[in-house]
Amino acid sequence: MKIEKVDVLVTSPGRNFVTLRLTTTDGVVGLGDATLNGRERSVESYLRDHVAPLLVGREAHDIEDTWQYLYRGAYWRRGPVTMTAIAAVDMALWDIKGKVAGLPVYQLLGGRSRRGALAYGHASGSTLEALFDSMRNHLDEGFRAIRVQTGVPGLKKVYGVGTDQARGQKYDYEPAGRTAVPVEEGWDTGFYVRHIAGVFEAVRAEFGPELPLLHDAHHRLTPNQAAQVGRSLEPHDLFWLEDCTPAENQEALRRVRAMTTTPLAIGEVLNSVYDYQTLITEQLIDYVRSSVTHGGGITAMKKLMDFAAVYGIKSGFHGPTDISPVGMAAALHLSIALHNFGIVEYMKHNDTTLEVFRTSYTFTDGLLDPGENPGLGVEYDEDLAATFPYAPAYLPVNRLLDGTLHDW
Repeated sequence: MKIEKVDVLVTSPGRNFVTLRLTTTDGVVGLGDATLNGRERSVESYLRDHVAPLLVGREAHDIEDTWQYLYRGAYWRRGPVTMTAIAAVDMALWDIKGKVAGLPVYQLLGGRSRRGALAYGHASGSTLEALFDSMRNHLDEGFRAIRVQTGVPGLKKVYGVGTDQARGQKYDYEPAGRTAVPVEEGWDTGFYVRHIAGVFEAVRAEFGPELPLLHDAHHRLTPNQAAQVGRSLEPHDLFWLEDCTPAENQEALRRVRAMTTTPLAIGEVLNSVYDYQTLITEQLIDYVRSSVTHGGGITAMKKLMDFAAVYGIKSGFHGPTDISPVGMAAALHLSIALHNFGIVEYMKHNDTTLEVFRTSYTFTDGLLDPGENPGLGVEYDEDLAATFPYAPAYLPVNRLLDGTLHDW
């Protein structure tokens, strides 16, 4: 069964998504997520101009060989554009294989290791009162783990903090502004460091000791600052502190790890096993945060997580709304099959997106399940998708209050 046709599809039903569609000589269709937030056109071109001509005529069942062909066969390796493109091909081939076998992809990965994947939602507020409303809304929706982000006194806008919700209102935060250039936000690390421990003290007083709480520092801290924040949060028993310092410098986590027992999650901007080598072998993190979409696909992430399992490190796959429902489905099939699963991020896509991408995965009692449809369980409505053309959109840029560009 050969690959006969390769289509690269771009749509923007509230957010930009790039989808790879492979069609075999037997008429079987596979979908892959090729979305790279703010650089969507780069992956679109990479796939259409450089990868698609290599795929036509290849055996669709040879997933491992195709992955190696696209990774080792090119002189240029790694990087987010390359790895997102490879991931899209990989997902689409797993989708095809599952459909031919008549099985959901997780069954091809070894079957179930659990009845559902624990998911965490995003709660935020400019004040503690607004944050509490957002948390109660998430609990009402069924979430059993919550990421907590708040405004910081002295700062006008903080990334990760959406518009304050009224009770009963759905969380609908879109950080990527549809502007010609990124919006610039101000930042002061001292304001944040002095504020954040008090937020979690108040949250624990309001919601008790048992609710799993997560927090994202968005790469904004030096190793010493990260260690300070980690230690200040120890009394509040976080599930994890995420991206506490820029992840490219793996050795920097040695300092953080030595100074705090707060669990650490790293990696949503990392895209290969080599980016994790020191982090894993020296046990400097507790959770792998890469997405299946940006980490080379199911094939690569399964290998990465098997490597991590040797060191007792678990998964915490990146799952925001700039991962399409195809990428989310791929993450869920892998999450259900992995023994060393930890948790998965879940931001619900808007209703329009879920009309373009019709999914079989479900969210019940805090758990996500990929469903039993063959393959990944996602269908793409090309006609509807065509009514939502691409529009440039960028995440904000971060500057210190004196104007110095800072990690966002």
